[in-house]
Amino acid sequence: MPRRLEKSGFWVWVTAVVFYPIAWLGKTTVHGAENVRREGGVLLVMNHISHLDPPVDAVFVHRNGRVPRFLAKDSLFRTPVFKRMISGAGSIPVYRASAAAGDSLVAAREALRDGKLIVIYPEGTITRDPDGWPMRSRTGVARLAMECLEHDIPVLTVARWGTRDIFNAYTKKFRPFPRKKITIDVSAPVDLSEFKGRDLDNDLLREVTVFLMTRVREQLTGLRDEQAPEEFYNPARAKKKSTGTDG
Repeated sequence: MPRRLEKSGFWVWVTAVVFYPIAWLGKTTVHGAENVRREGGVLLVMNHISHLDPPVDAVFVHRNGRVPRFLAKDSLFRTPVFKRMISGAGSIPVYRASAAAGDSLVAAREALRDGKLIVIYPEGTITRDPDGWPMRSRTGVARLAMECLEHDIPVLTVARWGTRDIFNAYTKKFRPFPRKKITIDVSAPVDLSEFKGRDLDNDLLREVTVFLMTRVREQLTGLRDEQAPEEFYNPARAKKKSTGTDG
């Protein structure tokens, strides 16, 4: 169990009761866990490869004495029972392509300033890269990172590998046994000072997003001991190529 767990409520413990057995499906090893400070705001920027990621990541954070608060698709908050768990535990719904799309970032910024730990998957969903590498990401992570820079809140990049070996959403293969190895690598706080003082325009947001996800990809390269692709997989571009409409 975690040591010096920050103050939590009923739904955090209910979620823990559900998530710990799920996380047990893998043998998880964490490198750099000491970089997750025990109090104060923290932003964790992570890759996303399987539906098992949130339980595994939540348990990793919880074992380090923190309550994880996820930025999650709003559809999850409409699922009976599950919506009570994640909303009660403090997760934040993301309403895409709607008038409320920016509300999630406002809530996340407030949570960070209030000393909470936020987990974000910048890709927005499980990567569509056939080999599991991070794909082109959304720039919401850059907005949060710049908020962290302004308020001296640490931003940590985190790579995780192994969950897809247990459950691959795209092939629908679920292989819990024998238990698979899951490895998580947590960076030291990222130095974002080179972006300080610049206008928060689309160019900067894309640059910061690529900067952060490139770090995640580099960490993942170390975990996989494989060479990563030079570019991030772009689902829209791949679709155009498959239909013969590219260029």
